[in-house]
Amino acid sequence: MTVQEPVAGLAVAVVREDGRWRCNAMDNSVLGSLDTAITELRGLRSTGAVFGMLDVDDEFFVLVRPVPGGVDLLLSDATAALDYDVAADVLDLLRSEPPDEDDDEVWPEGNLGMLFDLGLPEGEMTVIIEEVDLYPDEQLEMIAQRCGFGDQFSALLDKLEQ
Repeated sequence: MTVQEPVAGLAVAVVREDGRWRCNAMDNSVLGSLDTAITELRGLRSTGAVFGMLDVDDEFFVLVRPVPGGVDLLLSDATAALDYDVAADVLDLLRSEPPDEDDDEVWPEGNLGMLFDLGLPEGEMTVIIEEVDLYPDEQLEMIAQRCGFGDQFSALLDKLEQ
């Protein structure tokens, strides 16, 4: 068994219960393993929405939302699968073709409408992903604002930066 190098970034579990949002930091080990992220999120039992927001190495983001019988996934940049295991795992689970080594076009893969029920339609998610001048944490902050938990997300980021 090979020891995987730790991956830099940010992992946040988002829970909506009884009309209130809660954001908690997840262990950074989830940035290197999609299975670990899914397992940790499934352990957060809630009657409301539960999903994870992963900013991997300031390069791309992954949204992970356990659903009955599976998981909804969104990878902001499919070409990240060439360099990052977690991105390759997303493509595997989605049964999507991996990019070619010479692909330089950025494209998302997965369910762009996965947060529609939380106020973020597919078209707006596409606009956020296409903001290639933004870092992934800034894109995730836009998602948080649009879904209604921007304050909780920003407070967690501030706490983690201290």
